[in-house]
Amino acid sequence: MSFEAAVNAQAIRLDRLSLEMCAAAESGHPSSATSLGHIVTVLMFHTMRWSPDYPDYPTSDRLVLSAGHAVPIVYAAACMLGMAVGKDPENRRKLTVADATQLREWDSELEGHPNPMEGFPFFDAATGSLGQGLSVAAGLGEAARLDGIDRLIYCIVGDGEAREGQIAEAIDYIVDHNITNVLPIFNCNQYGQADRVSEQQSPERISAKLEAAGIRPVTIDGHDPAQIRDALDLFVQSGRQPDASPMAVVARTVKGWGTPSLQGGGWHGKPAKGDLLTKALGELDQRRVELTSALSQEDSFRISPPADAASPVETSGEAPSFSEAMKQFDMESLFQTGRWATRKAYGLALRSLGHVNERVVVLDADVSNSTFAETFAKDSELADRFFECKIAEQNMISVGVGLSAAGKIPFCSSFAKFITRAYDQIEMAINSGANLKIVGSHSGVTLAADGPSQMSLPDVAWFRSFTTIKDHRGNPGCYVLQPADAFAAYALTGVMAEYEGVCYMRTHRPDTEFLYSDDVVFNLGGFEVLNEGRDLVICAAGYMVHEANKAIELLDKAGISATLVDMYSLPFDQEKLLDLIGNNSGYVITLEDNYGGGIGSAVADAMVDSGDAFTLHQMHVTRIPKSARTAEELLQMCSLTAEDVVKQAMQVLQLV
Repeated sequence: MSFEAAVNAQAIRLDRLSLEMCAAAESGHPSSATSLGHIVTVLMFHTMRWSPDYPDYPTSDRLVLSAGHAVPIVYAAACMLGMAVGKDPENRRKLTVADATQLREWDSELEGHPNPMEGFPFFDAATGSLGQGLSVAAGLGEAARLDGIDRLIYCIVGDGEAREGQIAEAIDYIVDHNITNVLPIFNCNQYGQADRVSEQQSPERISAKLEAAGIRPVTIDGHDPAQIRDALDLFVQSGRQPDASPMAVVARTVKGWGTPSLQGGGWHGKPAKGDLLTKALGELDQRRVELTSALSQEDSFRISPPADAASPVETSGEAPSFSEAMKQFDMESLFQTGRWATRKAYGLALRSLGHVNERVVVLDADVSNSTFAETFAKDSELADRFFECKIAEQNMISVGVGLSAAGKIPFCSSFAKFITRAYDQIEMAINSGANLKIVGSHSGVTLAADGPSQMSLPDVAWFRSFTTIKDHRGNPGCYVLQPADAFAAYALTGVMAEYEGVCYMRTHRPDTEFLYSDDVVFNLGGFEVLNEGRDLVICAAGYMVHEANKAIELLDKAGISATLVDMYSLPFDQEKLLDLIGNNSGYVITLEDNYGGGIGSAVADAMVDSGDAFTLHQMHVTRIPKSARTAEELLQMCSLTAEDVVKQAMQVLQLV
């Protein structure tokens, strides 16, 4: 009875502190927190192998709180344990119980929802946008297996959020890859925000779904210390065994446990205040008296420290140049054609990087033979670092976040159109400070025959919005890269791998002629001037650089001297571009194969910021396209051909 009494006593302390911190913040989710008091107590004070002094130690067990709104209960434990917090690993401080009152303050490490980048390193990723945590946990589990580390990963999932499709994606992924070092813990407290959860999210139904998927469910009373301990011990014993199979815990809990006055519907996200808080705290005190009669002064918890971390493997050497790589991998005949698709160059770059950098891992969503990520997967020396995610882009991105948190450099690729399904996950990755590289193949209208359901058209505008903000490191929230040829795609893939942060690169389907050589250096934030003129500037990127190049030749025949700028990066060097435009009489045309809000809007913002007088015309897709037989027909349909550029140049220069 001693263990049970000790857990009950500690859980009630955490529950009390959760109520008090939410009352101080005048917001938060105390009833969700108290439903997890016993589970968090057994996890953080007994089962997990970790150190409060070094909460992000490389070999420590990890906890992913997918139900991020319940985070006050973890903060309460952290304050009780004196966990080290702070953004600077060299200058962290220990939390105290008094820090609990700072929940949700603008300068506090105790965010409203978990975020390691705000100084709470116990977590690996920002959560709170429901449904994503189990995928992050799967990524952490994959990384641990790659590194030969026997750490275990626990993930708490709410019963309401279990309805999210990404949870099903993550479960399928865990079974497909037989990830046995990750334990999903479903917190079945029966209530969502507005009402009770659906019967589809009942403990019985969740257990049945898990079992049908191939995961062994263990159903427990989530407030019974012995049942919690025994279930977690079972996972610890099996999770490190090579012949184990995936397991999950389904915990029946009470939302607002120990406080009858805060139970039932209508209490989600509502802290108790004043007399109601006093009443709720009194109810918890009464429960403590009832449950801890066998508690002795000697009862305590002993947290197992993490294993010593091995010295990191240092990789050395540089990837070969594009032309060298083509020769190295027996593709010299293809190189001699002078044409190659940027998606193919991306695959080659992955293979080259994989051989010189063991941190590089690759994920794909069942289209690796089109994105050319298969170039990496089919190399026997790299195959164990390729993760097939099937048609589940949201899970893929979040698994990448988990891999990133474990020190990997994940490249996640799919059709650019399908990347849009994971916009929420990508935003959370940026919030998390993830080192994620996203590559969208078959971008823009030049996909042609497959039609608009397969075309990425709003993607540049969406990703470009993150170029206008700074991330936690002071860099752009995301770099958007659009290589125009194979040399650029190969080089920019390497640049992404060297950069710490999120990048999105578009590659296209058609083979295009080489524009560059190994001598050209590509940088994040850069652009390349392909032709210098004096009358106007044409800014293009990706496939449209080739169309703009044709327009330059037509304009030259018409006696117009135009400058062509390959805007392969957003953001870009604004001052340098504005100087270039100023040297071309202030006239500029932007040309892109997507909807508006991309390059044209970025150039427009730069012009407005400068306060100078410039003339800009944006050319982009302004209609919903349809399928056509060729890329040329699509450009004609959307009025984006070289001839259309010439007409627009004439109008801008007032020559017609």
